[in-house]
Order: sequence, then C-alpha cells, then structure tokens
Amino acid sequence: MKALILSGGKGTRLRPLTHSGAKQLVPVANKPVLWYGIEEMVAAGITDIGIIINPETGAEVQAKTGDGGYFGAKITYILQHQPAGLAHAVQVARPFLADSPFVMYLGDNLIQLGDLNYFLQQFIQQQPEALILLRQVANPSAFGVARVDDTGQVFQLIEKPKIPPSNLALVGVYFFSHVIFDAIANIQPSARGELEITDAIQHLIDQQKQVLAYELQGWWLDTGKKDDLLEANRLILDTYLSTTIDGEIDTQSQIIGRVQIGARSKVTNCTIRGPVIIGSDCYLENCFIGPYSSIANHVTLIDSDLEHSMVLEGAKIARIHQRIIDSVIGQRAQLTLAPRRPKALRFLIGDDCQIELT
Repeated sequence: MKALILSGGKGTRLRPLTHSGAKQLVPVANKPVLWYGIEEMVAAGITDIGIIINPETGAEVQAKTGDGGYFGAKITYILQHQPAGLAHAVQVARPFLADSPFVMYLGDNLIQLGDLNYFLQQFIQQQPEALILLRQVANPSAFGVARVDDTGQVFQLIEKPKIPPSNLALVGVYFFSHVIFDAIANIQPSARGELEITDAIQHLIDQQKQVLAYELQGWWLDTGKKDDLLEANRLILDTYLSTTIDGEIDTQSQIIGRVQIGARSKVTNCTIRGPVIIGSDCYLENCFIGPYSSIANHVTLIDSDLEHSMVLEGAKIARIHQRIIDSVIGQRAQLTLAPRRPKALRFLIGDDCQIELT
C-alpha cells in the first residue's frame, strides 16, 4: 500500500500568506499542515509516500519536509508541471504508484487523527476499486457531492453542483486500486480544463465497478481560508495539546490551563491562558495570550493582547493597545503603533489582503 499526498496548487484563497510559500506549509499549532497528513499515513502503517509538488513551491516543500526520515517514512517527490486536476496528479504519479493500491490525501486537508486506519482496513478487507469518505456539510455546492444508496454504494458524483442532490461532500481522502488509471484514461477535461477525480470515480461507477463510501464522523477541515486555518488551530490545540514548559517564565507571569512553551523562550509579566502553544526563541513581555493561540518560533510580543490567533515565525507585535483576535499574522510581519495618531489612515496593502476596520 502506498500513499499519494497532493501538495501542489497555488493557494490563492490564502493570499497574501501564500504569495511567498506553499499553502501546505502554513503551520497549524506550529506544525505545517502537510505534516499532519504524513503522520496520519505513517500511523496507519503506510510509509511509502509520494508527494505531488509544483514548480513554484516544490523546492520549499522538499527542503522543509525532507526524505521522510523524520517521520519514519520514505518520501518520493513527484513534479506536476501544471495544476491540471486531481486525476491528472494521479496520472503523473503512475511511475511511483505502479500497480499498488494507494490512498490519495489532499495535503491542505485535516481529518481527526486516528480515523484513517479504520477506513484503510475496510478498503483492504472489502477490496473495492475505490473507497471514498463523505461528510455532511452546510454548503455542498462548494464541493464534490455524492449520492449513496442504503448499502453505502455510490451511484453518482457531481463536482460542485449548482443544485446539490445531497449534502454529502467528498472529503479529501480517497482509496484506489490500480483500475483508477483506466478510468482516468477514459475521461475528458472538465469545463475548467482539469481532469476531475470525481469524473474518474463516476466512470468506475458507470462501468459497474465497486465504489464504496463511508461517512466521516470526526472532524474534517480544508485549510484553504483564514477562518479554516483558525478553526483547525483551535481543534488541534483543544484535542492534542499537553503542557510542556521548556522556556523561562518569571514570577510575575501566570500560566493557566494547557500551555506549551519552547526552549529559550522568555516570558515576562504575562498572563497566558491555554490552550496555547509558543515556539522556541520567543520573547513575550507584558502580554495577555488568550485561548487557542499559536505563536511560532522567533516571535516577539510586547505590550500586546492576543486571542484565537496565529502568529507565524519571526513576526513582531509591539504596543498595540487593542486586543488582537481571530487573526493570522504572517512570517516576519511587524505590527506596531505609530508614534502619534495620524489624521488619516496610511496603508501599504498587498494583493488579496483582507482588512477589517472598526
């Protein structure tokens, strides 16, 4: 059994964070989103992993993630020169996959850890040509949608329908036998010019191949937008964080709840209310850090209040006299108060930014 993790795509919904890096490397609870998928594969016993990369961000993904030794896996990087669809990515990976059954996992998705192994066992025991995971969603028109009979057999898949036939969206995890390659060879690009994996699975259904579906009961998140990232961060911290204090905390500081503080970080006269994770080599002074906040390595926070937010590596926030909530602060960003209050607002704003003024 092999795994194929997709780490291509341009991350347009997460700009400007992804103008300078891969969306799958944006950290959730101080760990790249991509790494959660790798760890999930290894936990399920799958250690031969191919990762689809693109020309723009592939080198960064490869440098950050390595050869897999850190995870107890062997990673092969597979270049997809253009974003021509999920089924196209499977085609490109055929030399790696050969005739092995495999699980395909979208690298910017998160599912509740431990769930994958159960579905893997169902795939191995029942040996369908495909097994897909579904989840009830409030906005099915934004996803691929499935129609399923009472036995769990899928009989129709529709990619982002204007009028959804159900509220069962396809989760970004798929199990396939080698027969999927024949299905992909028999489909045409969609209206958006991509080879859709939903069309390939529909071809299997039309050929009366067995396609099973299971409904995911745990949480599932596509981390493609800011609010999705924050929700993923909340869930990870809420579910898995344990207290570990490796940094230096002075006697005026107060730590409440589950808090993790990395090596060489210094906390002075702060209140930290967990769940909160703080990386290594950080400096915090006169701050309140509220629940569900993640602070990456080499961050400086002075005279600032923060809650339900993510601060990425190397950022600096100083003397902001309003509480920062529901925010994602990018790498090496600096957020400070002007020396005097200007008569007008002054901005340097990049493409695709989202700014709320109250």
